[in-house]
This record gives sequence, C-alpha cells and structure tokens, in this order.
Amino acid sequence: MIDRREFLAVLATAVAALGTREAIAGSPHAQRDVLPVADLGSLQKAYTFFNPTEAEFIEAAIARLIPNDDLGQGALEADVSYFIDRLMTSEYGSGARFYNQGPFGDTTRYQGYQLPLTPPEVYRAGIAATNRYCEEKHGKRFAQLDAGAQDEVLNALQSIGLEKVPGATFFGQLLSDTKDGFFSDPVYGGNRDMIGWKLVGFPGVAANYATTIGKNEPYDVAPVDLGALRARVPVDEHGHPIHQNAAAGVIRPTTAPVPSPSDRQTADAAHTKTTFFV
Repeated sequence: MIDRREFLAVLATAVAALGTREAIAGSPHAQRDVLPVADLGSLQKAYTFFNPTEAEFIEAAIARLIPNDDLGQGALEADVSYFIDRLMTSEYGSGARFYNQGPFGDTTRYQGYQLPLTPPEVYRAGIAATNRYCEEKHGKRFAQLDAGAQDEVLNALQSIGLEKVPGATFFGQLLSDTKDGFFSDPVYGGNRDMIGWKLVGFPGVAANYATTIGKNEPYDVAPVDLGALRARVPVDEHGHPIHQNAAAGVIRPTTAPVPSPSDRQTADAAHTKTTFFV
C-alpha cells in the first residue's frame, strides 16, 4: 500500500527493453503534428487523447496513487485524469522539445530520460502492456482488480520490464503527472476546487505579504487560483490577490514526516502540522 500521508507531507514540506517508435506511434493520437490542443481554462470533462480503455486505466491508477481517504478527496475526485489527458495534447506532451535522435541506452544515475518516446507514446504503450500483464497474472484488466491487487501491480511496475517501455519509466511518468495534476492550478484541468491546495494549506496565487512576513504565524487563508483571480477576487494596488481567511475545516492539517538526524543539519525540525507560514 502506498503511504499517502507520508507522500503528501513530503510534497507539502517541499512546497508544492524498447520497441520501435513506429510500432508505438501507429495510432493517430500519437502523432506529434495532429494532437488537438485545448485552451487553458476551457476544459470540459471529455477525454481528447485517451480512449475508453486507457481512460479506465488512468482513473483507476490515480485513485490508488492519491486515494480518497480520511485526509480528504484524492486524485480522481480532483480530475487529475483530465489534467493528464490535456497534458498529452500540450507542447510538452507532443515532445516538442525532446531530443529524439539517439543513441539511446540504459539510464544511469547521472542521466535523465533516455528513450525515443514522447509522453503520449509512453502512456499508450505502458497502459496496453500493463493491462496485458494484469490479464496474464490475474485474468483481468488493471481497472477490474481490487485495490490491493492494483497496489501490487503499481509497485511491481517499478522493477519489471514491459513490452516497448520499461515499467519503471511508465510508472515514473504516471506518478509525476499525477502529482503535478493534483497540485497544479485548476486552470490546467486538475486540482478541481483546489482539493490539493486545501489539503496541504497552499494559498495559491501569491499575494503581497509585506504586512505578514516575519510573524511566523500560520497562514490559513482560502486559496486563490488563476481563474478566480481573473474573474472575481479583489486585488491590491499592485494586482496581487487579497487573501481571505479560510473558513474552519477548509484547510486540512497533515502530519509531516520526522526528519533523520542528517536531515536536521540542513532543515528545521519538522512541524507537527503541515501548514504554510510567512
């Protein structure tokens, strides 16, 4: 089981065997030049990249990576699946700035991404291969497994090889995009109702902290996103949003991990409550 409490606390304290490319890029969705691009702030709940089977997998996977539990709603409720879908149609998703000429080899600890695949190609190949792995091992697709079996598969991905894409590469892409979608501004399609921000007490768009900085007091305010800033939130003379105190229960405290002795040499002692101070 993935420890969500530790996973989210760490995020909060930090703020905020290959096949050919042509075989994976057979679907028109995987072609860089034909991906539809959604406008920021215009997202409707419809998938433009993932087909129904892929969307089913994504929804099930993100619901295990950041589940709905006693701490609050998770990635599925925060529309992270739509964030990832939109990401596949962006400049990043199309691999517009990726170096794809090779040579390609095994990734070392000193190297970054070492595949000729764009993110859409990683997802398309990874989802299909993971579902095949689940069918061979369990007789069902990933989304049809119970939560315990799904957690076992996600953990296994970090050490097994899939067809056309390493399991660790696919899992890393999925986990990274899930975290980004849970904590990004809602204008990008995820973090619906600022679920992620409220969970960790992040105030959103920066305000003018001149009158509060240095007080070392909890900054419990209702978060402000880009959409609200453009539409209705009052701003000061410099255009910064004027943060309002959050209603009771809006900002949910989480327990921060206790740092090791070595960590204490470079960081203050952990707060018993994860919150933001100014």
